[in-house]
Amino acid sequence: MPGTSLTVPPAQVAGQRRMGPGTVRFLLPPRILAGFTVAGPMECKGPMGGYMDTCLEDTFYGERCWERTESKMLKEAVQQAVQRAGLTDQEIDLALTTDLLNQNVSGNFAMRSIPIPHVGVYSACAGFAGGIALAAAMVDAGFAQRAVVGASSHHDAAERQYRFPTELGVQRPPTAQWTVTGAGAVVLAATGPDDSLLVTHATFGKILDMGLKDPYDMGSAMVPAAEDTLLRHLQDTGRRLEDFDWILTGDLGQVGSRILLDWLKDRHGLDIDGRHSDCGVLMYNPAHQDVHAGGSGLGATACVVSGYLLKAMAKGLVNRVLVIGTGSLHSPTTHLQGESIPVTAHAVTIERPGVS
Repeated sequence: MPGTSLTVPPAQVAGQRRMGPGTVRFLLPPRILAGFTVAGPMECKGPMGGYMDTCLEDTFYGERCWERTESKMLKEAVQQAVQRAGLTDQEIDLALTTDLLNQNVSGNFAMRSIPIPHVGVYSACAGFAGGIALAAAMVDAGFAQRAVVGASSHHDAAERQYRFPTELGVQRPPTAQWTVTGAGAVVLAATGPDDSLLVTHATFGKILDMGLKDPYDMGSAMVPAAEDTLLRHLQDTGRRLEDFDWILTGDLGQVGSRILLDWLKDRHGLDIDGRHSDCGVLMYNPAHQDVHAGGSGLGATACVVSGYLLKAMAKGLVNRVLVIGTGSLHSPTTHLQGESIPVTAHAVTIERPGVS
């Protein structure tokens, strides 16, 4: 076929890529060339702090408002990830960014001074895993040779938009989570060093709604999405829990994580205890940091994956991980209108080359 390097008909390739409802495998698994993280002062005092690349001294980072701070963090994460990969902006074909603020202003404003074609995506806190899945699909299909995926959140900016300005000092219930101030980015490419980590599979989430309405308990609301995506991924790929060293959810927090473990064991006979961690829980030390049910926000997944996970896998400590980003898709408007909280979860498999 002129103009393509495929050795099999496109229809056959599409059939091989498709594994089930929402699940795909990448025939030419994109390689992760580099990652970079920026984290706030509170986050850098937590268990993941030593794996962050840039630690902020305060929550403003030299800016006059938190929204500008978040955009600056995301811009730095994207630029430094590209530089760490040994590339220039002109060598990146596509940038995908995702954040929690209205109209994706963090990503849009960050990318206005970076000359890379850009698409903003939104799946709330599931956006980083979803962005990696979309970028991997583009690279695998040959529509892009290299892509960068970035995500961010900021505690104070998110509180101002979704709940109350922090200056009010509103009390939070025990189920509430603390939005992570952080940003992370990864660079995917069609080619790279032989020891580069691979993105091999993706499962895109469905929109589910259990009728819950409490924005201070998003962990409980997101459990059905995490459960559904995990079950579909296992069924579609034919893999077992034992095939993964780690099942890493985005930000279910302590409450949602406990429910997920109980549901999987009681309803499906699946025991992920000891194999599961939650990025929101990993970010903070509950004995010394009062974050109630743990962390939330895109920064949780972005910082853990772009920071700790990539470093741990590069050292051979972890071979194959299923990252399940979880997202609560409500807005301040829908909450005030009495709507329930729809949720979703996107998953990607990241593994070391040669893992059987």
